[in-house]
Amino acid sequence: MKVQTIIKHSLLAATLALNISTNAQESQDAFRVRATHINAAHELGLDGQDSLQYGGWQQYRIGGYGDMVAAFKDYGTNRFYGHPEGNPKEHRSTISIPRFVVAGDYKFNSKWVLGAEIEFESGGTGTAYELENTENDEYETEIEKGGEVALEQFHITRLINRSFNIRVGHFVLPVGQNNAHHESITFFGTVRPEGETTIVPNTWHETGLELFGTLGRKVCTFDYQLMVVAGLNAQGFNRNNWVAGGKQGIFEEDNFTCPAYVARADWRPIKGLRLGAAFYYCPNTLDNAEKTHNFSTYTSGKAPLRLYNIEGQYRNNFIEARANVLWGSLGNSDAISKANNNAYKNSPYSKVMPVAHRSIACGGEVGVNLRGCINTVRMPEIIPFVRYEHYNPQQSLAKGLGAMSSPAAGRLKTDIYIVGANWRALPNLVIKADYTNRRIGGGDFNSENELAIGVAWAGWFSKH
Repeated sequence: MKVQTIIKHSLLAATLALNISTNAQESQDAFRVRATHINAAHELGLDGQDSLQYGGWQQYRIGGYGDMVAAFKDYGTNRFYGHPEGNPKEHRSTISIPRFVVAGDYKFNSKWVLGAEIEFESGGTGTAYELENTENDEYETEIEKGGEVALEQFHITRLINRSFNIRVGHFVLPVGQNNAHHESITFFGTVRPEGETTIVPNTWHETGLELFGTLGRKVCTFDYQLMVVAGLNAQGFNRNNWVAGGKQGIFEEDNFTCPAYVARADWRPIKGLRLGAAFYYCPNTLDNAEKTHNFSTYTSGKAPLRLYNIEGQYRNNFIEARANVLWGSLGNSDAISKANNNAYKNSPYSKVMPVAHRSIACGGEVGVNLRGCINTVRMPEIIPFVRYEHYNPQQSLAKGLGAMSSPAAGRLKTDIYIVGANWRALPNLVIKADYTNRRIGGGDFNSENELAIGVAWAGWFSKH
């Protein structure tokens, strides 16, 4: 009897783990909506009514998402230094669990919802720094271990009606297609699009206030988000990753001296088509810097950051296509470059300079659903696809930074060609394989090639 009980409970646990939606469209688009509450009012069916039953959950849900990737590469680990030809030709293999995220919602009642996500990245804990002002502004390392465990989301939502709701707490900033749709089942590649993850934080989550809602009915709808959040810190900007390293969180508290403002809109004019646009503005990223004496040379100035994003997606039974353009400008980038270059040698921020005035990342992918084309449910849902990306963290430098530029900077201009296939074994479970070719500096340096396979999943384990 005891053995039978164990078997019974094991089967029940396995069933819960695979208790995911049977609707493929919901699995890839609505999971993002529900996990991050981007459209919580519509999800809960609050069109002037209270409904705890809508969406199949009454009080709480527990779920998550994650992925695993193995890659076989023909290039080394250092493209920039000591190799005039670019990355040296080496044959190596890697395997990793880029992320595992546990997500949960709790309804206090039909109007108040608590949401949270915890991300385990690369199977480790992050490195924390403490600024010791009593020790001549020295940086003290508290923990030394690879990877990261991060509170990706933690927020309270007040649902008012379908068109207007309020959220306060820690949430994902929908700047860029990848941030707005960051679960691995929402894109074809084995890894997240490289351009966006290079030049802006990813997944980008900040603390602040959000207003959101949905306008329109039935097929044609308009979703919006307006946010006031902690801004980026100019000390973290560098040559290779532009403003991606400026995300706060490296210390115990975030500076809120100069908040950032975010706006996003998603329009769905017809079934299957979504068009989105986002804007990020931080009036002065210098105000969010740690006020150490070596940064006093620029903290009196201003360095505004503006990011622009236009993206879209179209899906039907036969084809899936996505495209995105993300670009921006950073004011006073020359002063930032010179000050950051003179930072303490034990600073947690990168000293690889100069920081560009402008940066860009764009890309698109298209896949063909073979099952939809052949029109038989017996065939597995297999989607061969192609993808192209272009990005350059140093699209344009401010005048006077030529002396700080180096030959390595030309290796930042990257064009990526990817061909692969996705097998949707289950609506929320995808097996992936792709081949990637990177063309570096317009072909002036060694190309980089890799073959990768991966598994991605997302779903709710349990709902009540």
